[in-house]
Amino acid sequence: MKKRQRQSTALGLEQGELQVQAGPAAEVTRTIEGDDRLRLGEVLASEHGLASEDIWNALNHQVESGGRLGAILVEQGAIDPIVLNQALATQLGLPTVDLRRERPTAAALALIPEVMARHHHVIPLRLVDGTIDVAVADGADPAVREYLARLRVDVVNVFLAPPADVETALRTHYRLISADDRQIQEFWANAAPEEVIEEIGVSDAPIIQLVNKMIRQALRDRASDIHVEPTEGRIRVRFRVDGALREVLSLPASAGPELVSRIKIMADMDIVERRRPQDGQFQMTIDGAGLDVRVSTGATIWGETAVLRLLDKSRSILELSELGMPADTHDRYQSIVSKPYGMIICSGPTGSGKTTTLYATLGNVSRSDVNVMTIEDPVEYVFPAINQMQINLQADVTFASGLKLILRQDPDIILVGEIRDEETASIAVHAALTGHLVMTSLHATDASAALYRLLDMGVESFLVASSLVGVVGQRLVRKICPSCAAPYKPSASDMRWYDYLGGPTKKVFLRGAGCNYCSDTGFRERVGVYEVLEVTEEIGQLLVAGATPHDVRDLATKQGMRTMGAEAMNLVANDVTTIDEVIRNVYVA
Repeated sequence: MKKRQRQSTALGLEQGELQVQAGPAAEVTRTIEGDDRLRLGEVLASEHGLASEDIWNALNHQVESGGRLGAILVEQGAIDPIVLNQALATQLGLPTVDLRRERPTAAALALIPEVMARHHHVIPLRLVDGTIDVAVADGADPAVREYLARLRVDVVNVFLAPPADVETALRTHYRLISADDRQIQEFWANAAPEEVIEEIGVSDAPIIQLVNKMIRQALRDRASDIHVEPTEGRIRVRFRVDGALREVLSLPASAGPELVSRIKIMADMDIVERRRPQDGQFQMTIDGAGLDVRVSTGATIWGETAVLRLLDKSRSILELSELGMPADTHDRYQSIVSKPYGMIICSGPTGSGKTTTLYATLGNVSRSDVNVMTIEDPVEYVFPAINQMQINLQADVTFASGLKLILRQDPDIILVGEIRDEETASIAVHAALTGHLVMTSLHATDASAALYRLLDMGVESFLVASSLVGVVGQRLVRKICPSCAAPYKPSASDMRWYDYLGGPTKKVFLRGAGCNYCSDTGFRERVGVYEVLEVTEEIGQLLVAGATPHDVRDLATKQGMRTMGAEAMNLVANDVTTIDEVIRNVYVA
């Protein structure tokens, strides 16, 4: 009993100190020995200068629609989550904590199981000499207080943090797999090879649990790809997050064949064949959301490697206005996609966001009075009102044969997932010349280079000039993490690039210092960098005359195209990304 009292005092939960209003829209208030009740609106007005008008607007909304006053104020833009957290902390008499900087210890995480931490929206921080520090999203929830009071410790110190920060911390610090996972390491160290092979088909086998954990953790980390790579003496597992690879797990070399075999079984691939490259795909449901996984395997000198591309079906498709194009670039592209026929190309390397741009464009041009058809490999996102076809090599459905079929289906708008060969390029060009709007992607370094990729495939220059109406060159660059952005001084080399590419005058540059939310990379999420080349009559004449890509690029710039380098440096000027990130990802020669 004595122990429980000590816990309650540390939580600030003595009887009569905290009261909860009745009803679904209740806010917790704090009273001290009969003093007047301190309300959230009063705290926000007196300590954070919130206008009475904003408070009354939020209260009226609360009466009509329910919800918590603080959440309504954040939703209406009257305050930000940090200010709300500070006001709630004042109201409850709790200290706040910055989860961007706090790194939980292993001992604290072990004390509160993940399932309970997620259920109560709490994150343990430190456990020292019987005292645990815990960050909570709702300091007034009786269930949270009751659970924390039952922990086998002497004292619980509670800190308040914004709910979004707690949720991010839960994803970041409760890892499903890690390099020091004892269970995984012990299994591979103790199991004989024949035992592992026998367990590949057993539903609860460690190898199956490992692959499922890898995929689930990759989704939590916002990874686009999982790389399983044999190296000398070990198997390296890496996730590609925001375009950059980072290692998450290291396994003994003996784990490689069984790990790849399990992935092959899931993708319905031949597990006996280990020398020939193979492709496959499978579907899963993770945390209630559908997931498509594309698998590619191939042989290296150290063994068989596997790469899994993760396509989250629950992710919403962006609108054309949400791609991040500057206003004038967006207007230029909008005028191109509004044309009734011709070919539009999205160019860039693998992983530069071409499919996202094409899908956003499809959503923009699709209407009930037109027939829109696609041929893709594979269909990544489903449009309810669009006829989508998928490549099927076993049924002899290729981009070329599928495009021929589409042309017999009376289409108005056609999307070809990618132009890979001369036959597909020729059919797509002739479709554009015969009154169809054709959209496609092409691997090229920039917009002007995409024109010459078609010439290299064997398409005549006059056909390219006559069929193309526009080309979008694009890249993705990582955004500075807003949680740890700090001033820094760029190197002399970086400043030379900044000036060369036309960056505006700027005195203070920012970059991410590294924190929990960005896994100490300084970056979180990505943004597109675009250049839009409109194929005018003058540019067509240059192509037919055999001009160089440099000549075409210069003329396009004079006609209003802003290069990707210039667009990227504008992002640097607006503190969206950094100079070295632009140099690493954007073709600037």
